[in-house]
Amino acid sequence: MAYIQGRNVNLTFRPPNRGPVRALSNFDIDVGEGEFLSIVGPSGCGKSTFLNVLLGLLKIESGELKLAGKPITGPGTDRAMVFQEFGLLPWRTVLNNVELGLELKGVPAATRRSVSAGLIEMVGLTGFEGHYPHELSGGMKQRVGLARALATDPDVLLMDEPFAALDAQTRDIMQSELLRIWQGARKTVLFVTHQIEEAIYLSDRVMVMTKRPGRSKKIFPIDLPRPRDYEMRVTPEFNELKLQIWNELKDEITV
Repeated sequence: MAYIQGRNVNLTFRPPNRGPVRALSNFDIDVGEGEFLSIVGPSGCGKSTFLNVLLGLLKIESGELKLAGKPITGPGTDRAMVFQEFGLLPWRTVLNNVELGLELKGVPAATRRSVSAGLIEMVGLTGFEGHYPHELSGGMKQRVGLARALATDPDVLLMDEPFAALDAQTRDIMQSELLRIWQGARKTVLFVTHQIEEAIYLSDRVMVMTKRPGRSKKIFPIDLPRPRDYEMRVTPEFNELKLQIWNELKDEITV
């Protein structure tokens, strides 16, 4: 059995005074423990919705969704999300933001500081522990968000377009940093992105979703060697994968 398994997952939003919106339809997914799976698809196809279902913030109306063989019925400490908007608390320092989840769990202050300091070092922010979010660059803020998500030691890391707000050069750097951290921590990662190149570079497999209502259209194994470097993006193998995924995706994009 897959570590994360979804079968015939269906979800419809029913806003008041408006018609229902079918977000997910017979959506299937299998993710192995420790796997890095990216999801690409057109805007509004349900990618982020599915991450929120996995996080336990949304309940499906039918189908089956399990983590480690157990149904997902709500939020849990075994999952954490890294958001596009950083989501840092402006009145808390880098250290205080990273230790927030541990604080909410009632972890003693000395343990919180020790765990958070190690993660700050891991994401390359040693020396910035006392800085506030407004004093950080976009890339640094996202590093804080990643460290905060890892602080509670979740089994599954959900990432919803975490680098979308960054400039191109910072985005490339953060992709490499994420791979370095993932290879050390070996969390199970589900990564939503609109960038095919980013998905290939990071992932073990890439899922292409259909337009709304979203379902899995095709899975692409990424049989490229690890560790990966930036130069591999110009290889024939990389660009052939990029073309295959684009050909599968383009029919789902409505202009």
